[in-house]
Amino acid sequence: MSAPAYRVWAVPGLPEVKAGDDLAKLIATAEPGLVDGDVVLVTSKIVSKAEGRILDAADREAAIDAETVRVVARRGTLRIVENRQGLVMAAAGVDASNTPEGTVLLLPEDPDASARAIRTGLRDALGVDVGVLVTDTFGRPWRTGLTDVAIGAAGVRVLDDLRGGTDAYGNPLSATVVATADELAAAGDLVKGKAAGLPVAVVRGLPHAVGGGEDDTGARAMVRGAADDMFRLGTSEAVREAVTGRRTVRSFTDDPVDPGAVRRAVAAAVTAPAPHHTTPWRFVLLESPKARTELLDAMREKWIADLRADGKSEESIAKRVRRGDVLRNAPYLVVPCLVTDGAHTYGDARRDAAEREMFVVATGAGIQNFLVALAGERLGSAWISSTMFCRDVVRGVLGLPENWDPMGAVAVGRAAEEPRERPPREVADFIEVR
Repeated sequence: MSAPAYRVWAVPGLPEVKAGDDLAKLIATAEPGLVDGDVVLVTSKIVSKAEGRILDAADREAAIDAETVRVVARRGTLRIVENRQGLVMAAAGVDASNTPEGTVLLLPEDPDASARAIRTGLRDALGVDVGVLVTDTFGRPWRTGLTDVAIGAAGVRVLDDLRGGTDAYGNPLSATVVATADELAAAGDLVKGKAAGLPVAVVRGLPHAVGGGEDDTGARAMVRGAADDMFRLGTSEAVREAVTGRRTVRSFTDDPVDPGAVRRAVAAAVTAPAPHHTTPWRFVLLESPKARTELLDAMREKWIADLRADGKSEESIAKRVRRGDVLRNAPYLVVPCLVTDGAHTYGDARRDAAEREMFVVATGAGIQNFLVALAGERLGSAWISSTMFCRDVVRGVLGLPENWDPMGAVAVGRAAEEPRERPPREVADFIEVR
């Protein structure tokens, strides 16, 4: 039995492609010897040219803006973005090379449709059943250098799912899905080159990679969905999204909360600035239903007593108490506390009050860190001030030291519904410049 092998070669003789050209006819003329099972690799630049995706653009940045759906990461002028085709790549795939000065090339509007059209055209011209890939050049996270990948596909099994099988030693394969289309694209790039003027290549000898019908999912099937993308944002963008995307959640699912995620959020909280090199934050984690119920029941009794002392009606009291359901319905509670160890005493009421305010501000900064870190863990939260109104009760139920001041309670869990949009705020309304 001979060892597996395949051939790959570049197709010479293609003319300069212009808008309106029939790529299938040009390829069939340059490479009439195509056979069933071949895979034809077509550089996206000539597809874009044939489809008229050339744009007059003295300002390439404006063209990138127009093609961008979401900024993933930014460093200086370099942007990694998600473009209209759902691809995450540098500059949205807008290319100013191999095109006349003052113009840019946009990616094909629908690369899978482009690949299908070329495949159909080759079948009509030559009577062959081939696979077609539209390829483009990508950088990759954690790796230096560029390679070609498939952005459009027709008649190619783009992914080879080996899950459920075994390796040579009989070990089960549980996570192995091979990006066959990208491997083919990279093989073709070795013979096409970046500056050789050879935009088409052919791979022969891998007929198992060619298929149609229900298997013809297109290259779109290779784009990882947001729910499975662990690296959806760059560092600064992830921080910004966690800050601006955080909302107060008032309805939670019953899904359990990972205690490790809460502890990672506490680790972020205690990096906040604090006066005199102190550490004024303490976080009491109520992980058992019993602890949460005992605390909330005691707080409710105190609250009802206070409202009755204020002369509120029983109907009004019941309505107000129901507002505490946010804490009661959450699967996890955290009580952040202020500890003023290390505070200076001046013997002057004004200065002593300012000293305490510094510690309160530092605690608030720590709690904000905590809330943002929870958002980064994809956990919803609601910071409720109720424990501040019955600190003695909270300390008694939880067995806290007298110098721990509860600063509200944070409900934590998975949001049961999308939070309401935050009303727009004009930044200029919050700024004074001197």
